[in-house]
Amino acid sequence: MNSDMEQRIDTLDLPYRTREDLKTSLAERDVTDEEFDRILEMVFSEYRKSRIEPCEAVGVVAAQSIGEPGTQMTMRTFHYAGVAEINVTLGLPRLIEIMDARREPSTPTMAVYLLNDWAFNRDRAREVSWQIEAAPLHEFGDITIDMENMQVLVMLNKAVCDRRKIGVEEILETAPRKIREKRHFRDFDVEGDPKRASLTFTPKNRESYQNLFQLAEHVRHVIVQGIDDIERVVVRKEGGEYILYTEGSNLKDVFEVEGVDTSRTRSNNISEIADVLGIEAGRNAIIQEALSTLNEQGIGVDVRHIMLVADMMCMEGEVKQIGRHGIAGEKESVLSRAAFEVTVNHLLDAAIANEVDELNGVTENVIVGQPIQLGTGDVKLIAKPINLKI
Repeated sequence: MNSDMEQRIDTLDLPYRTREDLKTSLAERDVTDEEFDRILEMVFSEYRKSRIEPCEAVGVVAAQSIGEPGTQMTMRTFHYAGVAEINVTLGLPRLIEIMDARREPSTPTMAVYLLNDWAFNRDRAREVSWQIEAAPLHEFGDITIDMENMQVLVMLNKAVCDRRKIGVEEILETAPRKIREKRHFRDFDVEGDPKRASLTFTPKNRESYQNLFQLAEHVRHVIVQGIDDIERVVVRKEGGEYILYTEGSNLKDVFEVEGVDTSRTRSNNISEIADVLGIEAGRNAIIQEALSTLNEQGIGVDVRHIMLVADMMCMEGEVKQIGRHGIAGEKESVLSRAAFEVTVNHLLDAAIANEVDELNGVTENVIVGQPIQLGTGDVKLIAKPINLKI
């Protein structure tokens, strides 16, 4: 395909994705001008056929197209494509999670892709995983409770610290700080010895054994390397490159780790994506997650229906659920809100506030028994009176 044809494609009144797909499919072909015109004619013909009719009840069709196949979905939690012990929610529970715009999915997970220098080297990929996976203090040495002196003693293993690329001084500084900040426990004093690679924790109340054991529990489980929210990381080789699958999700902190490819890394936490990357990314995540959940069950739903739902959920700049705390609960129509849930409350509030229902939507017109203002019901016939002179 020559540059003139490429420029012609750019000027066409077609969606961006259609134009890019057309360029890709014709890139390596020697197409004559007649053939190119014929291809364009067919593309426009298909595009015109695919456009929706005016006054079509798109919302009803979308709801039906997603809801009916949804009745055939299973309710299960499944092992993620063979990854050992990482469970992700799939099927109907996952679809409900997406439509409810849950702040936190039941099984948050991430697929962390790496840049070229890291993606094809197992050792370097492993190093990135150590920077991401939350590692508690007990993995770096021995922790003992000295009941005679009422102290918790930590002896770090320098070999483990070297292997996991973390300095002893960093651990000595991080552990007390994170116990105070993240674990909200402050009733202790601490002494660090970098030469002996040791830490000594002493509770302020030295009369209480309960306080000592509570301090020991905090010391044992304080996170000194990695990201607190990510409990586990599995390194897998797919298509020649190493990919990290995580149990837990923290997009913002993972993006700051050296070696992570921020353009491909994804999370299944839609609210987090919208907060970190913006509402457009949140909309795309809803479409991708809903589509992959349906496809995994062998259910084919046209992407346009899911796009319509995603647009409705994101149109006000934040991700809103479909239900009564989101879109359905914020409708203008009193009868439409009442038909969804908590009927009496909506009618009572509307009566007190002296609300008027304009009967513009589908639900409220069905309730009062008149044609909906869509399809043939949207067409009104007006006859011009004729003055007949006899």
